[in-house]
Amino acid sequence: MSDAALIESFLEMLSAERGARANTLDAYARDLDDARGSVRGGLKGADAGAVEAYIADLARRGLSPATARRRISALRQFYRFLLQENVRADDPTSRLDAPKRARRLPKTLSVEEIERLIAAAETPRDTAIIELLYGAGLRVSELVALTLRAAPKPGQEHMIIEGKGGKERLVALGGPALEALAAHLAARESALPKAEAQRERAARWLFPSASAADGKLTRRRVGQILEAAAVKAGIDPTRVSPHVLRHAFATHLVEGGADLRTVQTLLGHADIATTQIYTHVADSRLRALVETKHPLAKRRK
Repeated sequence: MSDAALIESFLEMLSAERGARANTLDAYARDLDDARGSVRGGLKGADAGAVEAYIADLARRGLSPATARRRISALRQFYRFLLQENVRADDPTSRLDAPKRARRLPKTLSVEEIERLIAAAETPRDTAIIELLYGAGLRVSELVALTLRAAPKPGQEHMIIEGKGGKERLVALGGPALEALAAHLAARESALPKAEAQRERAARWLFPSASAADGKLTRRRVGQILEAAAVKAGIDPTRVSPHVLRHAFATHLVEGGADLRTVQTLLGHADIATTQIYTHVADSRLRALVETKHPLAKRRK
């Protein structure tokens, strides 16, 4: 089999046996296609030296450590698959070390900037989008995939959403988010396409689109909505993205006294290690608490 056919078989296995999502499959396909075109001798017959030379070349090409880690992960899983299928008798990735993960503090916005961003939203839909990204910490992929049925019923203060890996989680909604959603739902009908076939596709989504092929708002369009609100609010648009609003949600929770386990649950992180990037916020808050509340600290002052 050719490298292309083996990659296709590998992706089919990920989808059928591991339930990999479309975004994951697309990422693996891109990474393995890059390796297929760059590894000396092709993927099927590559030895450890050829694979290691490819990984070393990633740094010379200026790829970030995060991208290199993802490519290494894709190659490792691909070669494990070839071993299981008896296509190869060895694993040329066994000696690879992933580039060290740089500890970067998440970019965020202040509470005052968030308030300006919300005030700058041009429509009830845009306000609801910002409220859900910031007020509920949703991923943009989760936001655009919300169906109309996911909207909270009267008296409810939560939503059930499907997160990464198809896992469901309960998302609590505050008063502003509930009000924004109610206003959006009241005006939502006007966003539905006029043509019957398109209208039927769009009708099932909480945030429908008249132009998208599948009838739902795209992640790119959400980014454009945030950019327009940032410009209007006088905020550098390069500082505003769906992921930044999610970080702001978590950062402001920790600053307000929430513990990391609670933030982990609210963000839908499978592993607390992912949430521990916010420990810098918790450490600062606890240090300030000790310095202002502990009697010995106060006495030294």
